[in-house]
Amino acid sequence: MDEELTALLGAALNKKIGAWGNAVTYSRKVFIPLTNLCRDTCGYCVFAQPPDSPAARYMTPDEVLAVAEAGKRVGCKEALFSLGEKPELRHPEARAALARLGYRRTIDYLRDMCERVLKETGLLPHANPGTLTEDDLRLLQPVTASMGMMLETTSLRLLEKGQAHHACPDKHPDARLRTLANAGRIHAPFTTGLLVGIGETWEDRVNSLQAIHDIHRQYGHIQEVIIQNFRAKPGIRMAGRPEPDLEDMLRTLATARLMLDPEISLQAPPNLQPESYAQYISAGLNDWGGVSPLTPDHINPEKAWPKIAELKAATESMGAVLRERLTIYPRPLAAADRFLSPALREPVAALAAEDGLAKVECLS
Repeated sequence: MDEELTALLGAALNKKIGAWGNAVTYSRKVFIPLTNLCRDTCGYCVFAQPPDSPAARYMTPDEVLAVAEAGKRVGCKEALFSLGEKPELRHPEARAALARLGYRRTIDYLRDMCERVLKETGLLPHANPGTLTEDDLRLLQPVTASMGMMLETTSLRLLEKGQAHHACPDKHPDARLRTLANAGRIHAPFTTGLLVGIGETWEDRVNSLQAIHDIHRQYGHIQEVIIQNFRAKPGIRMAGRPEPDLEDMLRTLATARLMLDPEISLQAPPNLQPESYAQYISAGLNDWGGVSPLTPDHINPEKAWPKIAELKAATESMGAVLRERLTIYPRPLAAADRFLSPALREPVAALAAEDGLAKVECLS
């Protein structure tokens, strides 16, 4: 590790400690892949399935509830809904599947499943439906404690033929940035982030972080930023692309910590760098994101989540303390009148400790 990177990491860690103290948090959750149909065909994705695949599907309401109930039994507090973007706009099979469920749009089905999980299990829904209009965000707001969408990159070059986002209308940077601003206008606690190693340049990463920073400075609603490393997998168009190494991830994390408002939580998935993820803490990371004791990472199914006890040991090995949080962070929770729908305030309060983190920790 060169002197420049060492200095960068030191500055990032100091900023993290100043803003977040010695704690590193995580959210204990279940992942609910509502549908794996999608109108985009990203070069790195194994989650989205073509409509003629036997694996392509929408979950039924009973399947959704069964996962949420199982998660509640093992101490989960968050239900993260992951799904493809607007598949009904491209695939007649998606329209037919929605019709059988009694819907025309995936977003309306998502809204009702979030409401059912919230009312019947008390788990707090977090929705990742991709690019959304302000009206769609308002539709979800009364039944979600937080929402998210990865910016990934502001690079227009990646929309070109042969690049990661070719023929992906929802991955145009303008559409992603517009969604971030829409979420800010309605004061939705929001997650976004970068996908590292998909063909972007270092300048692209800096520009993407600056765009996130500028939108947050305007609206104050971005509660966390994820720095996620690309993983090569069999069967994707980018299977032969090299993955970012540890130093590349550390440099990107530290740069994010130094560029972003200190009140924004910085996270990276621990299962995607299993050999050395504890070193992320040295780069200013203060959160591990969602970790499930029950459901796999449906976006990277080949990479198992670490056990909570393993996560605790790795965190402590870097001199930090592991704490469980909710899907809404303490800062927006402290301003619930602004950031939380009235329908969510009682369910959130039932799970929140006085400091805004999770009331009951379960580290098994």
